Amino acid sequence: MTRHAFVYVVGGGLAGSEAAFQLAERGHRVVLHEMRGVRGTEAHKTDRLAELVCSNTFKSTEVTNAHGLLKAEMRLLGSVVLQGADAARVAAGSALAVDRDAFSAYVHERVASHPNIAVKREEVVTVPAAPAIIATGPLTSDALAERVRARLGVQSLAFYDAIAPIVAVESIDHTVAFRAARWGKETMPFPSGAEEQAQWGAGEGEGAYLNCPMDKAQYEAFIDALAVADQFTAHEFDKVPYFEGCMPVEEMARRGRESLRFGPMKPIGLRDPRTGKRPWAVVQLRREDRAGRMWNLVGFQTRLRVPEQQRIVRMIPGLEGAEFLRFGSIHRNSYVNAPAALTPHLSLRDDAAVLFAGQLTGVEGYTESTATGLLAAINLSRIIAGQEPVVPPPTTMLGALYRYLREADPAHFQPMNANFGLLEELPEVPRDKGKKRAMYAERALGVMTAWIAEHALVP
Repeated sequence: MTRHAFVYVVGGGLAGSEAAFQLAERGHRVVLHEMRGVRGTEAHKTDRLAELVCSNTFKSTEVTNAHGLLKAEMRLLGSVVLQGADAARVAAGSALAVDRDAFSAYVHERVASHPNIAVKREEVVTVPAAPAIIATGPLTSDALAERVRARLGVQSLAFYDAIAPIVAVESIDHTVAFRAARWGKETMPFPSGAEEQAQWGAGEGEGAYLNCPMDKAQYEAFIDALAVADQFTAHEFDKVPYFEGCMPVEEMARRGRESLRFGPMKPIGLRDPRTGKRPWAVVQLRREDRAGRMWNLVGFQTRLRVPEQQRIVRMIPGLEGAEFLRFGSIHRNSYVNAPAALTPHLSLRDDAAVLFAGQLTGVEGYTESTATGLLAAINLSRIIAGQEPVVPPPTTMLGALYRYLREADPAHFQPMNANFGLLEELPEVPRDKGKKRAMYAERALGVMTAWIAEHALVP
């Protein structure tokens, strides 16, 4: 393919921002199209690039966790989004959680100020001409989504994504809620200086999470209240295929009285300092900002109406006086039937130089979306240079995700998070789960390092 004057990236979320930056670093002149600024979405609050609209966490940093392993692979490839996450990190145990404003400000500045990137504020309503990357995300505009469907010849799928409430720290009863990370796992060093400690809003030795303990009676009353709580409804909600990784809390409760106690409210690895015993159930809160003023109810995404959110959340011990800084909500997510419609490197089947990236491809999660944007940029750069696109082996987490998008059953295709079940199996599988995951991680990072060197992928 001949050298083009411009490369086009549509969408300024995580995947699009990563893709634009990686292309620019490889010497391409990039036009990054972002409609926010001229047209908003149901979920975004600003017009900044890389705004986080759901959780503020990129999940685990541990390589023995699937999300942590994927991040380690992305760091080998030089992800700018992870650089932004590191710069905006807040205490969250072994998770990579960020101050979302600081994070988006960092990525926005790195991308928008790059001399090879021009940010164009407009809604793109047609499939762009090659070379291009479409990374419009789960909130792709109806006009563009329709053009994509027509071009692919298959129907896109849709599901609904739920967002958890955020409460003010001063409204939490700290005589009830206690600080702790599950099993005491803290992988982020606590700041040493008094000023820095004050900014983090926690004392030395304290855990990264706030934990609201419940006894059995409190838990049973909570489940009963959830079962009859009033929620937003619409005709299509009756048949909505919720993604399992972002299930509304009220939907989880309907699956069984113990579902939450074995899910986001599991008490394992925690002890109530007032009793010295493990609670019957626990609601964890994770900080949203570096100052520790805003706290997110972990796993409590919901479509309850606002008065019901207030009533239900205030049933949680320690949150009786909760001040809501953001109520939970629900919004539409769209994604392409990738195994039915895209190539192995996630391009149009009739044009290898028009690629898709982000949640629109059928991956789910911040890290996963960003990773597809990174690889899309690498491959588009290779295609422009007359080289073949490449995909990592399925012994890596990134390669395993791409294999899923390539080989999943098109008739039952659903979005997918990174998980160890996607990886190529080990030749000899140890019984110990921790050892097994460590072996997966060691193999994946070794393979990824060799793969990067083989194809000279890092500029």
